[in-house]
This record gives sequence, structure tokens and C-alpha cells, in this order.
Amino acid sequence: MEPERRPIRAAGGVLWRSTPGGIELGIVHRPRYGDWTFPKGKLEGSESELEAAVREVREETGASVDVGADLGTISYQHRGRPKTVRYWAMRALDGGFTATDEIGELRWVAVREVAGVLSYDREREVLRRFVAAVGTAPQPP
Repeated sequence: MEPERRPIRAAGGVLWRSTPGGIELGIVHRPRYGDWTFPKGKLEGSESELEAAVREVREETGASVDVGADLGTISYQHRGRPKTVRYWAMRALDGGFTATDEIGELRWVAVREVAGVLSYDREREVLRRFVAAVGTAPQPP
């Protein structure tokens, strides 16, 4: 298959934390696209999807994570090329966000309100999978 027709492979995480009021999800703003999305990015070299997901979440949010449920893959067209993104639920353990050229802001949003903030319907499907796997209620540490 021609390199420019090969699917783009990416991975990411639904970053979450538990608060007394319920679960909050970490979503990022990408100034280049003007969108709000779950942290994700392309695989590098020979890394696995999970390795890429953990790396991308760390790079984009500053968080170290505890990897949870596999939330599956979504597929779509990006600039005329097929793209797949595989997601995992990732509980934030620690870390501090620092804005970059790529990511301008990290926002923590109550899980019940995230659908109204996300820019893409395909990520709302990932949100539904997260809620089915993890739920919305506060979680023990």
C-alpha cells in the first residue's frame, strides 16, 4: 500500500480523576484546530498502541496514569487518509499541565458535561464507552 494511503495509527486516553462530586475528565484544547478533544497522538517507531497512548497523555497533559479499561478504536478520515485511534481509560495519578504550541489548555470537566464540550461526535462515542466501563460516580482511591 502506498505510504500516503496507509492508515494513520494513533492512540490516546480518556484521562479521569475522582472528586467528591463524581468523575471529571481531562480534555485538551488544540489552538491549531480550535477544538476540544481527548489527548491522543500518532504512534512513533515500533511502539505499541498502549505505549503511544501513555506517552501522548503524559506529553499533552503532564499526567502520569494508571491504565484501565480498553475503550476500543474509532476510525475516520483525516485529510483524505484513513485514521484509527485506540483509547484507554486512564486515571490521573499526578503531574502538572504546561501549555505547549500544540496544546493550549487542559480542562477538567464533570463526566456528565463533557459531551457538550467535546468537538467531535466520534469522541462522544468513546465517552459512552468510558461511562459504560467506569461509570460517573466517585471512585475509591
